[in-house]
Amino acid sequence: MTPQVETYDPLKIKAIQEEKLRAQLSYVAQHSPFYKKRFKEAGIALDSIQKLEDLVQLPVTTKRDLQQNNNDFFCVDPIDIIDYASTSGTTGTPVNFGMTDKDLDRLAFNEAQSFSCAGIQKNDIVQLMTTMDRRFMAGLAYFLGIRKLGAAIIRTGAGIPALQWESILNNKPTYLIAVPSFLLKMIDYAEKNNIDLNASSVKAAICIGEPLRNQDLSPSELAKRINAKWNIKLYSTYASTEMSTAFTECEYQRGGHAHPELIITEVLDAENNPVKKGEVGELTITTLGIEALPLVRFKTGDLVKIDYSPCECGRNTYRVGPVLGRAQQMIKYKGTTLYPPAIHNVLNGFNEVSEHLIMLQTTNIGTDEVIVKMASKDTSEAFVDKLKEQFQARLRVVPQMEFISPEELNKLVLSSNGRKPKWVIDLRG
Repeated sequence: MTPQVETYDPLKIKAIQEEKLRAQLSYVAQHSPFYKKRFKEAGIALDSIQKLEDLVQLPVTTKRDLQQNNNDFFCVDPIDIIDYASTSGTTGTPVNFGMTDKDLDRLAFNEAQSFSCAGIQKNDIVQLMTTMDRRFMAGLAYFLGIRKLGAAIIRTGAGIPALQWESILNNKPTYLIAVPSFLLKMIDYAEKNNIDLNASSVKAAICIGEPLRNQDLSPSELAKRINAKWNIKLYSTYASTEMSTAFTECEYQRGGHAHPELIITEVLDAENNPVKKGEVGELTITTLGIEALPLVRFKTGDLVKIDYSPCECGRNTYRVGPVLGRAQQMIKYKGTTLYPPAIHNVLNGFNEVSEHLIMLQTTNIGTDEVIVKMASKDTSEAFVDKLKEQFQARLRVVPQMEFISPEELNKLVLSSNGRKPKWVIDLRG
């Protein structure tokens, strides 16, 4: 099902967003201690903010604002909070989020529309291969969205390929929700245990946390490795706790579709100015319809570009392309600017490398240093030469490389809360 508003004329969609924006700004000005103070200090007259183009008059909100003033962002009494979640703390201190009953309904609606975009219907069975505990908003969102669609759900949780395959063979799910690199472990287990991958009930996977597309929307090396063995459709979805909204691919896989009644997006440069259409900038969001912790012009830290061209699926909503990288994780290495996803994409092209970690450090002369730690089946000099050749050809620079055991690597990538592995560790000042 395609929600009606997403097929409206773009001008009508814009009018709906502007009406919701005015309501949200009025709400935060009354109920958010942070925005009350911020708007007063900036001398903002909210009646001057009528159109999307007027957003540039408002100051941006940063992750540091959230971390340092977390409680001042809440707009409701604690008695109205139904669920508490938190950010993963990938690039800093985790932030506490709360949701009201209305916010949970909104979260379910968002994910139902997102999964519908990727083709999930009432008659599907979905295996949820991510955690729902440890205050992970996404896991809860997936459950609520599938329930709202009326599809069945199997909550296997993260990890343990044997358990995942037992459930697949017994319960016959049609969709998986998983981190794509884990699908490689699923493939490896199936091959070692004589399970026919392409005879299973699984027809598609909704992939989270890792990019499936290059900037030109061609399949990433990770997607190629999965589909070389397992002929299932791979859908990319992008979201964050702060957004409480997801951007998910439709069947044409040309970027993640926006839900205009839930979120307003801008793409800004380093000086907080809007970039030209089609250019890369930092995704900046204003949430719509959130009661507990709404955000206005929040800079996500993710560098993206937006595609405004019509989509063959019939939706008239723009699409968010693959995340180029996090603004904080930009690397200046030997005269070249790059981001960790580019390094991941090179290494994902080698079957010999089972897992890897990127470590960023500062040298004693103040320059960036990049160290790639790998668990690999091949550690020969000839293999190292192959790696160097690919890095040089595709990135123009070769990082330091170090082979370690899978056990050592796992100790490094697992964060203290164990909810989300960290494949980039940034130790720079």
